[in-house]
Amino acid sequence: MIGIIGGSGLDNPDILHHACDVEVTTRFGKPSAPLRRGTIAGRDVVLLARHGREHTIPPTHVNYRANISALKDAGCKAIIATTACGSLRQEIGRGHLVILDQFIDFTRLRHVSFHETFDPHDPAHTGMADPFDATLRARLIETCRRLGIVHHEAGTVITIEGSRFSTRAESNMFRMWGADVVNMSVAPECILANEAGLPYASVAMSTDYDCWKTDEPPVTWDNIIEVFRGNVETVTSVLVETIAAMD
Repeated sequence: MIGIIGGSGLDNPDILHHACDVEVTTRFGKPSAPLRRGTIAGRDVVLLARHGREHTIPPTHVNYRANISALKDAGCKAIIATTACGSLRQEIGRGHLVILDQFIDFTRLRHVSFHETFDPHDPAHTGMADPFDATLRARLIETCRRLGIVHHEAGTVITIEGSRFSTRAESNMFRMWGADVVNMSVAPECILANEAGLPYASVAMSTDYDCWKTDEPPVTWDNIIEVFRGNVETVTSVLVETIAAMD
């Protein structure tokens, strides 16, 4: 079973078959929304709206621990996430997809681990050198190639706390740090998936140029929604075709 976080458009009844909603709770509380279980291309999937079905939960207040726990408890063996992001590189244009391979966690207020205490003499420190699963990434890249979708086969995302956008100083600093895109959700989501032992990959859609470019206005939420909605079918096709090709 595959867990999908985000996935706007995948709940279309022409795509998700035998769909039903399941209310769950975890030891960390309730996830952002009921789990929507069904099948895509004959594969069992669980969809979870990261910010709630009506996008009512700000990035800081998403219960990431409950979300990952709920997907694992539901029997998911891997997670594919979708996210909007701002481009920090000229070559990553609006509507381009980025198959992320690294993150920088610039958040400050989130639970970044399931562990609040360690067992005696048994600390749990999760390796995070390569946080995005190589096999899932390869499948997503292959799908993008096959469908002729403009994409970037690697990229470093920096996750900021939000809900505000970056200052110009921050945006330029992120570029100097080596980040390629900026968003508000990959961390700690990716961290917790790794802690839970769930392979995780993320398809990021570039919707804007944040605010580092001086030849255009800085990003607004309306900009993001306009570009994302205009390209959501592209992301949906990548996810559907990738899931269909999985063993």
